[in-house]
Amino acid sequence: MREAEAGRAGGRGWEESRETFCPEETFALGKWLGEQAGPGEIFCLDGELGTGKTVFTQGFAAGLGIAEPVNSPTFTIVQIYEGGRLPLYHFDVYRIGDPSEMDEIGYEDCFFGKGVCLVEWASLIEELIPEEAIWIRLEKDAGRGFDYRRITFGAVK
Repeated sequence: MREAEAGRAGGRGWEESRETFCPEETFALGKWLGEQAGPGEIFCLDGELGTGKTVFTQGFAAGLGIAEPVNSPTFTIVQIYEGGRLPLYHFDVYRIGDPSEMDEIGYEDCFFGKGVCLVEWASLIEELIPEEAIWIRLEKDAGRGFDYRRITFGAVK
């Protein structure tokens, strides 16, 4: 995330929030972040069901130049997309019962590879996430509208 380098220069603890009011804006924010992403970066997505994690991820993939359809890999745990400027390793760890199950799918090859990792439900495997990962939290607020989302990202969970 080259534009965020200044925010990260001071070390851990930076955080930024954005609001979106429709799925297209959530997609656009994901796309912007994907355009900034660099090799070896890990983005950890957290949010309740229905907060827009998949829409955000589709935008993120578009920002990497990935044109193929992107869906949440809930049953396969990881999906690899190689059609963009960097490989995208898209994890959905919602069904992981124990973090040790990640060893079976070779997560370290992805986390420490040359692509970009995006991990949905990352708090479920928090002990495996490197300290330098970027955490993204998606939240709804029904009082602000059905499609309203507050998206917070930074170096802290």
